[in-house]
Amino acid sequence: MSTDSLSPGSGFAGPAGLAGLDLPGFFSGILGRWAVGELTVILPDGHKVTARGATPGEHAVLRLTDWSVVRRCLKRGAVGFAEAYMDGAVDTDDLVALLILLARNEEAIARGFSGGRTARLLGWMAHALFRRNSRRGSKRNIHAHYDLGNSFYALWLDDSMTYSSGIYGPDGTGDLAAAQTAKYDRLLDRIALADGPRVAPGRVLEIGCGWGGFAERAAARGHHVHGITISRAQLDHARARARDGGWADRAHLEFRDYRDLQGRYDHIVSIEMIEAVGERWWPTYFRTLADRLAPGGRALVQAITIDERHYQRYRRGADFIQRYVFPGGMLPTRTVIRAQAAAVGLTVTDEFAFGRDYARTLVAWLARFDAARARVLAAGFDTRFIRLWRYYLAYCAAGFETGRIDVVQVEMAHGR
Repeated sequence: MSTDSLSPGSGFAGPAGLAGLDLPGFFSGILGRWAVGELTVILPDGHKVTARGATPGEHAVLRLTDWSVVRRCLKRGAVGFAEAYMDGAVDTDDLVALLILLARNEEAIARGFSGGRTARLLGWMAHALFRRNSRRGSKRNIHAHYDLGNSFYALWLDDSMTYSSGIYGPDGTGDLAAAQTAKYDRLLDRIALADGPRVAPGRVLEIGCGWGGFAERAAARGHHVHGITISRAQLDHARARARDGGWADRAHLEFRDYRDLQGRYDHIVSIEMIEAVGERWWPTYFRTLADRLAPGGRALVQAITIDERHYQRYRRGADFIQRYVFPGGMLPTRTVIRAQAAAVGLTVTDEFAFGRDYARTLVAWLARFDAARARVLAAGFDTRFIRLWRYYLAYCAAGFETGRIDVVQVEMAHGR
């Protein structure tokens, strides 16, 4: 690698509040073991430091518009950096590319520095990018995210109001709406495969029905859907959607916690809800799947997972997403899912991972969110809120693109 360094005699002068730190050497040192791609850091006084890795990769420019970012990172690490971006003290022309680039250099950064103030500054690079957002299965936490208002999400989700990963074509082709439909159809196709050609569509339980996208598709394919949610805003929208769309007779949508369910269902679907459950309640969640699934049926769970190598460190941390976007909860690994399923007598019969599709979904959401900026502001949200959501969407896209987190459809049946 190589860097363009700042020398103490270059006329560089840092802020008085950081007078005890050799800032030229400090910023040059941060980039001194860069491995992949190229990063240029533009300091508040106009000086630049550029790192070029030996391996080709993304190029990004990171602008520090205010010295407060240094103090924030030294004091608060990952959360401090995110807050600096939210407040405009950090900027870049391509936030997704920046976060991907930092992710690709995580190991080199972690090896290059240890201890003291430098380590605290680098903590956000070395640890934070992939403590993906998680959600606890409580009404308060769900309200904090999903009850921002249906009109807010309608500004940037596709017309199906689907807030989970789509599945794009084999070559990455297709638009967002088609990808969301493909995701629903794959789940329903797995149900049809389990039922066989002589079995009529049956009764499907959806744990976490959101705004009703899957329920609508399942009803169109002849199923009767019992969908539950603990978001009042989502429930109101889903019920109106069923009524206006003419499929209310094939759907029972209600405000209910999954732990309060009774009876059995031919099949169960749960799309990106497990992240809201929290580690403590995983056994209860999987016990619910087993108890509510009829013999011969399938439970299909679409889950965001974290790479096995980073799970233990991830469990011990909390990032800005948990503070500002998704309070509580945790991501499982695929091993955790298999173990939890086995503990209640369920066998994993199929797994389909498509993390790159989630990266593309998030980039599409970010583009739509950016296009809706004026309407988001007109709806009463401020610039800091917009920058928070931009960071959140880009942060997640970087995680999926680099493989530190993934999304998988896991199919389970009663053990045999």
